[in-house]
Amino acid sequence: MQILTIQNKPFDQPIYVTRPILPSLDRITEKLREIWDSKWLTNNGPQHCLLENQLKNILKVPYLSLFNNGTIALIIACQSLRLTGEVITTPFTFPATPHVLTWNNIKPIFCDIDPVTMNIDADKIESMITPQTSAILGVHVYGTPCDVVKIQEIADKYGLKVIYDAAHAFGVEIDGMGIGNFGDISMMSFHATKLFHTVEGGALIFKESNLKTRIDFLKNFGIKNEEEVVMPGINGKMNEIQAAIGLVVLDYIEDERNKRKVLVDTYKECLKDVPGIKLLPKDKIFSKSYQYFVIRIEEEMFGRSRNYVYQKLKEYNVFTRKYFSPLCSNYPCYKQLPSASITNLPVANIVAQQVLSLPLYGDLTPDEIEKICSILLEIK
Repeated sequence: MQILTIQNKPFDQPIYVTRPILPSLDRITEKLREIWDSKWLTNNGPQHCLLENQLKNILKVPYLSLFNNGTIALIIACQSLRLTGEVITTPFTFPATPHVLTWNNIKPIFCDIDPVTMNIDADKIESMITPQTSAILGVHVYGTPCDVVKIQEIADKYGLKVIYDAAHAFGVEIDGMGIGNFGDISMMSFHATKLFHTVEGGALIFKESNLKTRIDFLKNFGIKNEEEVVMPGINGKMNEIQAAIGLVVLDYIEDERNKRKVLVDTYKECLKDVPGIKLLPKDKIFSKSYQYFVIRIEEEMFGRSRNYVYQKLKEYNVFTRKYFSPLCSNYPCYKQLPSASITNLPVANIVAQQVLSLPLYGDLTPDEIEKICSILLEIK
């Protein structure tokens, strides 16, 4: 075993990058009893309908459709908008984002990212549009909204659709408007790692009523009734158990978000003046999701690389994540694309070597956050 030479001792128990909200088993049992009594396990049961309506209100959106996971939801989003050809997207995201395009026989075109927000750089989108472009697929990275105004202006100018991967943006609002009101469709993930979860799950959010009908057909094999199948769909339905867990988890969200805010403020206070550690910029225009706390480590100033810090923290029982490294554009399935070249994505390639997601979940204490920060400073 390696002997640690700096003062901080490892945590007794592992500190992971996140932990899911786990409601009391008594609350879950109550919900399961309702399901057992109804004998309705899937296909738009009462739990499903109740969760769908509650989420519409909480997220301040007109239409919402629940799914068994966010990836299937994104695949259906592309299908529902009848996208073809090429879609401009970001390389700095989870693999699902470009994968859903490939599964729809669409070519992802990677656009570089903004050096501050780390979202798709709206100033570079227009130069990448070709006659084959059918849409822009942006990602609200770490819950920071994309430049939704400029992206929509570009889309309107060229007749393009806009989809947002809002997996990190549960509850985010811009000037009081729910993030799902921007673009044609937004996807939210309800995976266990997210602030709000249904164990696995997701949703599509949109403004047009006709999309609700089409999306709900597509996620249920295209079935209209017992005798009619109106389009080729797949099975993307959320079941009653997932929905029931989500309904219980909703009761814990406000408390969890408040706890995370305290932890985020502690991180910011401890790390605000550390050379080589860059924090996400402050912005009063939008509300935060408190999904992740991410720093960027600039090796020249910090004296250590992000990869060194990532490995060293493990020795102290602190498990971080390199979200998002490697870039999707560097995967074997995409790196041959012209848009995946390093010369096309200089900012993204730099940022991917700097980002580090630090532990953030409500069961942590400010003292534990301070210790993580002190370990970071001693590593420096």
